Amino acid sequence: MTLIPGQKSAVFALLFLLCAGLARAADIPSLLAERVKCAVAVEYFTETESERRATVAYGVVIDRQGTIILPPGAIDPHVPPAQLKDFKIYVPGDPANGTGVYLGQDAFTGWHFVRAEPKMRGRLVPVTAFAAAGRSPVPALGEEVWGIGLRPLEEDFMPYLLSSRVALIQSLPELTGEAQQEVSGPGLPVFNRDGVFVGLTLNSGEQPYILYSQMNRSGAPVFLVDVQESSLFDLADEVLPNLGRVPKNVSGRPLAWLGADGLEPMDREVADFLKLGEQSGAVVSEVLEGSPAEKAGMKDHDIIIAIDGRPLPVFRPNRYVTDFVEREIERRAPGDLMALTVLRGADRVTIRAVLGDEPTLIREARRKYFEHIGFTAREFVYGDAIERRIKVGDSAGVVVHYVKPNTPASIAGLEPDDWIKEIDGVAIKSFDDAVSQLSAIEGDSLRSEFVLLVSRGGDTTVLRVKLK
Repeated sequence: MTLIPGQKSAVFALLFLLCAGLARAADIPSLLAERVKCAVAVEYFTETESERRATVAYGVVIDRQGTIILPPGAIDPHVPPAQLKDFKIYVPGDPANGTGVYLGQDAFTGWHFVRAEPKMRGRLVPVTAFAAAGRSPVPALGEEVWGIGLRPLEEDFMPYLLSSRVALIQSLPELTGEAQQEVSGPGLPVFNRDGVFVGLTLNSGEQPYILYSQMNRSGAPVFLVDVQESSLFDLADEVLPNLGRVPKNVSGRPLAWLGADGLEPMDREVADFLKLGEQSGAVVSEVLEGSPAEKAGMKDHDIIIAIDGRPLPVFRPNRYVTDFVEREIERRAPGDLMALTVLRGADRVTIRAVLGDEPTLIREARRKYFEHIGFTAREFVYGDAIERRIKVGDSAGVVVHYVKPNTPASIAGLEPDDWIKEIDGVAIKSFDDAVSQLSAIEGDSLRSEFVLLVSRGGDTTVLRVKLK
């Protein structure tokens, strides 16, 4: 067949593109072999009063000091850091492991930080080595992106390739990409065809299904979550600027606190009634006692419409506006001034709040296990007072954190979250009071029983604990 000059040019161009595509496709294995060095699997143990439980999470290396970030859901937020033990770090495909130290959680990103022992660091490459200089590329709709999956511990976390195309970019409230199918393991990086870092995978979203069975032929809606792979990822420009937010301590403090509780998105009907057009807003359900918000004059049912003079962004769906407000607080520090424009009825009011340091969290509360009695007492904290709808100044006593089965406490009917207010008729004014009295009871071999006055669900109950 004879080709005219114009046809020859078109054929040569097509052949060039095909060859370039084949060359780039052939580069993926070498790109994967290099980039998997920034991915790790982290195993740790949670030690409670009755068990030692292993958990595995995936993470990415962020610097030459062996610092690793794990996704927010990698560690239960209610577990005290003191119960997190024996962090082990695995390089994908290698049965050997090294040790790590838990550094804490950053409130703004939600990431947990772990640092690898020095002897491991030479085998790790930070993900920043694969980032673009300057602004990171934003993948286009339909663009191919790829990432890393890891097999289970029993298979030495052998890495494998995942690939998909970008289906959607949206604000949730951080700029987030969604691929057509799973593109990487949660907490692991995502790259474009050139091997440039374009995002960090989030935990998989819920996938709705209808479940049919012989007992239920009409079908029942269920939601499934893939814990090994995900199609959602934060874009690189949301990730890279925050890699320096390494916690100063395992509790993640200092923690900025406003005290505007129970934020809800403003209904579209409310916005229309107030003639606000497309204005976005977050409704404050309750202003917490003694909080910076209360001191600044914020009221229950105020509608936050702007922060530091900037209107709140419009999100679809609008529920993400509350996440935006909470992140704006969390990105700041105690002592920072935060100006909030609120709607109060038909009036616009500017509130200038000086953020405080968040009160002691439940995971930070002191606790002690009394083995013979069979339960763990926990310090009563600010959040307990808020949950029980009492004045913070009236709080006293201790809270039951754990009850061991078939022990005197369990047989007496003591339950987790019970609020112990008296022991043998003596009011408990503090955690130290409770520890002193319970230690004396536990150490008295002649003691046959004692009495607890507890509050449960607003009702008061007397429990007689028989020790013999």
